[in-house]
Amino acid sequence: MLTKIVISINRHQWISEAAYFKAEAREFEAGKELDDWLEAEIDYSAMLVALYLSILEEDGPITVLSLQELARFIGIQNPECISSELDLVRAIQHATKQQPCFRSETHRVCEDINCQWKKECRKLVAAWY
Repeated sequence: MLTKIVISINRHQWISEAAYFKAEAREFEAGKELDDWLEAEIDYSAMLVALYLSILEEDGPITVLSLQELARFIGIQNPECISSELDLVRAIQHATKQQPCFRSETHRVCEDINCQWKKECRKLVAAWY
């Protein structure tokens, strides 16, 4: 599912073009090139997460296998060693610089109104109970 879509997106090209447009927006101020690149990498990962979640709405529930695939695509090392949906989502959120919406206590769910994981968060919390 996600593999076919992601393969068609050239990661390096996407990030380099996004970094260029970020630099252009700040009028190519010297010394900010690495910041532009790192921000573009985060944007790329966030785009993949959004794509993944939109596909989930059509194709069905979240799975460990699909989360491992997403984690691999956004650059998380050895995602196959993570077998918990919760830990995978946390790792993905950390990689995309998001505040983790899964807390250690089940009664504390996402506090971010714009969190793109909100539906999945509720499903996982419901499974805890």
